[in-house]
Amino acid sequence: MTPDAVPAAATPSPGGSVEVIPVPGIGEVRPGDDVAALLKDAGLREGDIVVVTSKIVSKAEGRVRRAPDRAAAIEEETERVVARRGDTVISQTRHGFVMAAAGVDASNTEPGTVLLLPEDPDASARRIRAGLPAGVGVIVSDTFGRPWRHGLTDVAIGVAGVTPLDDLRGATDTHGNPLSATVTALADEIASAAELVKGKLAGVPVAIVRGLAHLVTAGDGPGVRPLLRPADEDMFRYGSRDVVFARRTIREFSAEPVDPGAVRRAVAAGIAAPAPHHTTPWRFVLVESAATRLKLVDAMRDAWITDLRGDGFTEESIVKRVRRGDVLRNAPYLVVPCLVMEGSHTYRDERRNAAEREMFVVATGAGVENFLVQLAVEGLGSAWVSSTMFCRPVVREVLDLPGSWDPMGCVAVGHAAAPPRDRAPRDPGDFILTR
Repeated sequence: MTPDAVPAAATPSPGGSVEVIPVPGIGEVRPGDDVAALLKDAGLREGDIVVVTSKIVSKAEGRVRRAPDRAAAIEEETERVVARRGDTVISQTRHGFVMAAAGVDASNTEPGTVLLLPEDPDASARRIRAGLPAGVGVIVSDTFGRPWRHGLTDVAIGVAGVTPLDDLRGATDTHGNPLSATVTALADEIASAAELVKGKLAGVPVAIVRGLAHLVTAGDGPGVRPLLRPADEDMFRYGSRDVVFARRTIREFSAEPVDPGAVRRAVAAGIAAPAPHHTTPWRFVLVESAATRLKLVDAMRDAWITDLRGDGFTEESIVKRVRRGDVLRNAPYLVVPCLVMEGSHTYRDERRNAAEREMFVVATGAGVENFLVQLAVEGLGSAWVSSTMFCRPVVREVLDLPGSWDPMGCVAVGHAAAPPRDRAPRDPGDFILTR
C-alpha cells in the first residue's frame, strides 16, 4: 500500500497503487442505527470500497443476545458441526460459512451479551450501499481462522457492488503457462487489507479501500455466494464429529458416472476395520461391467421370484416385492462385499464354531460400514441391500467367485439424484443399558 491514492474517478489497471483509509469516530453503534448515515462525513468518492466490520452491522440490526450461556447461542446459529475439541466448535452456519463458534462473538459487546452474525450479510451490504454516494461498493467483513495455519484474518461475509472473484482460468502467465486453477478471492483480499487499519482494539470498525474502482460494479452483483465452495466440491466437508453421520441410504442416482478410484479408496477404508485373529475377512467385488451388473440383478431377481412362489405369494404381490430390487438395477455401480473365513479357528463343539463365524460376520459388517462411510466422504451415495445373502450360489456363479466367499449383500453406488430426506432423530438413551 502507498500513501498516494489513485484518483477515484479513474479506472486503474490491476497492479496500480491502493490506499487503505481508516474511518475513526463512529462510536458505539446501537440497535436501529443507520450504518450508512454514520459514514456521511467519511469523504467517500466514486470508486471507493467501504469495508464494514460485521459487529457494527449486527449491533445496528439488533443481533445482540443476552446470553450467559454462549454455547446455547452457538447451537442456535449452527446448521452443522464440522469439528469439536473441548469447548471449541467449528460450525457451518445457515449462511454457508464454516467458522469458529458459528460466528457468535462475545468481544466488543457489553458483558453478558453476545453478537450473532447479520441475518443476511449480503442484504446488509446492499442496504448500506443504498445509503452511500453512487459508485461506492460495500463489503461486510468478519474474522475467520484458516485450516492448517495459525492466526486470524478478515474475510468478506457480505458483498454489494464489488466483484467478488477474479477467475483467471484459461489465461496464461508471463511464461506462457496456462492457468487452470487460479481464481482470486478479491473480496476476501480487500477485507483482509482493510483489517490492517481497523484492528480488534483500535475502535475503528470501518475502512475505505481506494484505488480499486475497476472492481466496483454498477449493480449490487451476486454477493458473497460465489466465494462459498459448494458441498460437492468440498474435499474436507466432513469433520471428525459428523463423518459417520454423512452416510445415508441413497436409493435414486443421477446419470453421473462413478469414479472407480473413489470406490477403491472406500475399499481401503473398509479393510481398515478390526478383525479377529489378525485375519482379513473382507473381499470386495467391484461390478464395473454394465453387462455383468444386469446379469447379476436378473439372476438374483429370478432366484427371489422362485423363493416367493414357493412361499405361496400371488403373482401380483411378487411383482410389488421384486420392485424393491430396482435400487440395484438402476445403480451405475455395484459392489458385493464378501466374507471369507480364512484364519478362523475350528472347535470340537458347534457352540464355539457358531460364535467363531459370528465374530467374522461382525468384522465383515465393520468393514462394510467403513466402506459406506468413506463412499459418503468421497461424495458418493450408497445403499446396502441384503439380497445376495439369500441366493449366494447364484451370485457366486454369475461373478465366478470361489466357493469360500460368502456374499454379504450388495452395495448400490452412485451420485445422489436428490438430497436424502431428513433422518428421524434417535435418542441414544433408548439404546443404552447401564449396569
